[in-house]
Amino acid sequence: MDIIFYHPFFDAAQWIQGMQHRLPNINIRQWKRGDNAHADYAMVWAPPYEMLANRSGLKGIFTLGAGVEAILKQEQQRPGMLPAGVPLMRLQDAGMGLQMREYAVATVLHYLRRMDEYKLQQGQKTWKQLESHDRRDFVIGVLGAGVLGRSVAETLVEFGFTVRCWSRTPKQINKVDSFYGQDQLGDFLSGSKVLINLLPDTPHTRGILNLSLFSQLKPKSYLINLARGSHLIEHDLLVAINKGYIAAASLDVFTEEPLPEMHPFWTHPRITVTPHIAAITIPNIAMDKVSENIRRIEKGELPTGVVDIKLGY
Repeated sequence: MDIIFYHPFFDAAQWIQGMQHRLPNINIRQWKRGDNAHADYAMVWAPPYEMLANRSGLKGIFTLGAGVEAILKQEQQRPGMLPAGVPLMRLQDAGMGLQMREYAVATVLHYLRRMDEYKLQQGQKTWKQLESHDRRDFVIGVLGAGVLGRSVAETLVEFGFTVRCWSRTPKQINKVDSFYGQDQLGDFLSGSKVLINLLPDTPHTRGILNLSLFSQLKPKSYLINLARGSHLIEHDLLVAINKGYIAAASLDVFTEEPLPEMHPFWTHPRITVTPHIAAITIPNIAMDKVSENIRRIEKGELPTGVVDIKLGY
């Protein structure tokens, strides 16, 4: 069994050794330009066009991350990069679920206890006790109810929060109110005080975090964007804060990364910036997931995490 590996900045030796340990009978190599030799599987992130295009014999392509918008954008720009009929598989949870839950819970509690406002008071040398938000009104709305969205919603329920989710199709999550479809988006928003975005990046979701959406939330709500920068109309967030639709925002993803030095988000007192660290790929767990899927395919079983190219996730 032959596997080719490509990642622009991961340590190829670590991944090659790790995969050989998990699948001792494989031949795995780091792909380099001009390598057109046989491969059964490809493990990639942002691969060059020629790595996959016109390659026959592939049984599966594994993206080394939860998101697939980058490789789908490559396919859209240069059709044929992804060989027809070869399943594309994403990492549904390679240690990312726990990280995402930690980030979401920490940020929600930060806003619940008004730590953001105390930080501002500290800068003003103001000693003033503030009442915490009433949990009964502090309803958390999770946009997206896939693997990560479900995980975050379930964890917040465990912390005693009232949680609701919105997705393309109805979902069943214990103690979480499910809203779905465009017709129910308004009702979902009107009852939400904290909005956590975990939607996939698709043509239908890009730009969804806009002024119109912010205006439908409870007044002075909080935004936590953990999905993709393309979901947010950045100027609209600044306007929404000025209008009082949004009290504060925590952003981990941006339209342009790294965030440009002169971007207004860096210095805005009501916006917290983190450098795309909410959930990163953990190599050992990711290799376990890929190895498990390869074993499934080799046994004739259905793999997990197969991407629907038309839906974009």
